[in-house]
Amino acid sequence: MRVREAIVGFVRHGRAFGRDRRGATIVEFALIALPFFLLLGSILEVGILFTGSAMLEKATADAARMVRTGQVQGANMNSTQFKNLICNEITPVLSCNGLQVDVESFASFDNITITNPIGSNGNLNGGLSSYNAGSAGNIVLVRTFYQWDIMMPLLKPFFSNLSNGDYLLTSTAAFRNEPF
Repeated sequence: MRVREAIVGFVRHGRAFGRDRRGATIVEFALIALPFFLLLGSILEVGILFTGSAMLEKATADAARMVRTGQVQGANMNSTQFKNLICNEITPVLSCNGLQVDVESFASFDNITITNPIGSNGNLNGGLSSYNAGSAGNIVLVRTFYQWDIMMPLLKPFFSNLSNGDYLLTSTAAFRNEPF
C-alpha cells in the first residue's frame, strides 16, 4: 500500500511540476543572455569604432591644415610634437600608443609614391613613420594609422583587416602647401 501511495504522490507532484511556469523566465533568459550580450557589446564596439574613426579623420585634417598653412614649419615642430598635436584630439576614444603618423613631402603630384600600410606579413608596416612637412609649394601627404584591438568575437571575421585580428583605422590628407 505504501508503494502505491508513493507512486501516486510522485505522479501528482510530477504533473504539478510540469504545469509550474515560475522558472520558465529564468530558463528562457539563460538561453538568450549570451547571444544578447554579445550582440549588445558588438553594437557598442562598432559605435565606439566609428567614433574613433571620425575623431582620427578630424585630427588628421586639422594637423594637415597646420602643415598646409606653414604653422608647423614656422614653429619648427618635430615628429613627436606633431604626433602629440594629433594625440590631443583623439585621446577621449583612442590611445596615443597605437597611433602611427607618416608625413611625406614631394616635389609634384606625379612623384607621390604611396606605400601600403599593411606589410607582406599582414600586420601594420612599422616603417611608416617619416616626418617631412616640406616647404612652401611642396606636395605633402599626411597619413595616420591606428591599430584597433577588436574585443567582441562576433566582429573579428567582419572587421579584421590585419593578420593578428585587429582593425586598421587610417586617415589621409594630400595637398599642396600654401606660399607661406
